[in-house]
Amino acid sequence: PLTVALGLDISGDPIVTDIRKMPHGLIAGATGSGKSVCINAILTSILYKAKPHEVKLMLIDPKMVELAPYNSVPHLVAPVITDVKAATAALKWAVEEMERRYELFAHAGARDLTRYNTIVSEREIPGETLPYIVIVIDELADLMMVAPGDVEEAICRIAQKARACGIHLLVATQRPSVDVITGLIKSNIPTRIAFTVSSQVDSRTIIDIGGAEKLLGRGDMLFLGNGTSKPVRVQGVYVSDDEIEKTVDHVKKQMKPNYLFKQEDLLAKTEQAESEDELFLDACQFVVEQGGASTSSVQRKFRIGYNRAARLIEEMESQGIISEGRGTKPRDVLISEDEFAAMQETNV
Repeated sequence: PLTVALGLDISGDPIVTDIRKMPHGLIAGATGSGKSVCINAILTSILYKAKPHEVKLMLIDPKMVELAPYNSVPHLVAPVITDVKAATAALKWAVEEMERRYELFAHAGARDLTRYNTIVSEREIPGETLPYIVIVIDELADLMMVAPGDVEEAICRIAQKARACGIHLLVATQRPSVDVITGLIKSNIPTRIAFTVSSQVDSRTIIDIGGAEKLLGRGDMLFLGNGTSKPVRVQGVYVSDDEIEKTVDHVKKQMKPNYLFKQEDLLAKTEQAESEDELFLDACQFVVEQGGASTSSVQRKFRIGYNRAARLIEEMESQGIISEGRGTKPRDVLISEDEFAAMQETNV
């Protein structure tokens, strides 16, 4: 279900690749060189062949327009994600899904997704067959600007471990500089496609040799497959907007999408995680045991800075755990140890 039509080579033979063999791909090139058309060709190839229970797509599109036509296709795990913070959370979801799948494989005694699905379909163990998940990121530079550490870590973990559990990553960027395509990301993504770039340095960043700066544009690419040392020159297929629309409409008629999560849920979760300090419950416990609260005591106990300690104290006050400030005197604790224990249970 994951075979993809890329285009024709210089002698006119069709080049078809399998995402399972890729396992992850990096697509880079200047604006207008054909990256988005290449992504559309890959997605259309998948929609043509794969049923929603075989392949799921997670589309991350900070540009907001490139992948919008695919909204409400039944293959999606979530509506097309356009918010950068939600995209970071979605990548974390993919990492969690990967860990969950490996636990299932361990229980079933399977090494990869194909074997696991065979075991499940032969009813040797209870459960449902798992679909492949293809994650498409249309502009990596936007994500790397907002949260480079989180994004790089998530991409590297997926690229290192996710192949066997059926999660594949396709990353596109128009800025092939070292701060976007870091060494870690590059070493973990073996298949690379270079479209026209402005300089030989950019070409080396993508495919490790020069040449992409001499391409003609409009879908002219160098395709470096997994395990090959020399890239192949390919003229990429062109998928028009009308063709995308027809394909998407046809697929939409067959089934309604069943989303696993929505962008708003991810945003609410990240906001909650940002506002909650991991020391909060420990600090509350310390304050309740002490019977009084002051910023300096929290600072000393947890060896943290004044600002963080003050935020913890304010958070406790807003939740009604301690009284308001009274100048230099310590604040009173308003709840007993039993009440705090009950509060902890509801939080877990």
